[in-house]
Amino acid sequence: MSTSSIVWIVVAVVVVIVIVAALAWVARNKRNERRHAEAQEIREDVADRSLQVGQREARAEESAAKARMVQAEADAKSAEASALQQHAAEHRREAASSREELNRLQDHADTIDPATPKHGVPEPGEPRSTEEGRTGGPEEPR
Repeated sequence: MSTSSIVWIVVAVVVVIVIVAALAWVARNKRNERRHAEAQEIREDVADRSLQVGQREARAEESAAKARMVQAEADAKSAEASALQQHAAEHRREAASSREELNRLQDHADTIDPATPKHGVPEPGEPRSTEEGRTGGPEEPR
């Protein structure tokens, strides 16, 4: 082989290496541009979806706030109902105590009144009934 053949072979190999390197560089640049464009599309999609997610989060927070408010109202109503039940129980105890006192007074009046017949009077401690279903003494003319 002559020197010029070797030089041409080396030049051809160098040219092939340069062409392959140039093609690889161009392919890499196109791939990077394509990836950059794809990443940009993804970022735009994320920005659009982020707005929607933000609106959903706002609705969720609003619903949670309403739920807390309704729960607070329910707790207040429950406390009010409990207080009213306690007042009602207290009034019932007072009414029962007053009714017992009235029955004792009626019994006492019946025992000291000589004109009261003994056969129509209930024994002390027995409930008295009236036409309205309440406890009390026998109907007397007024």
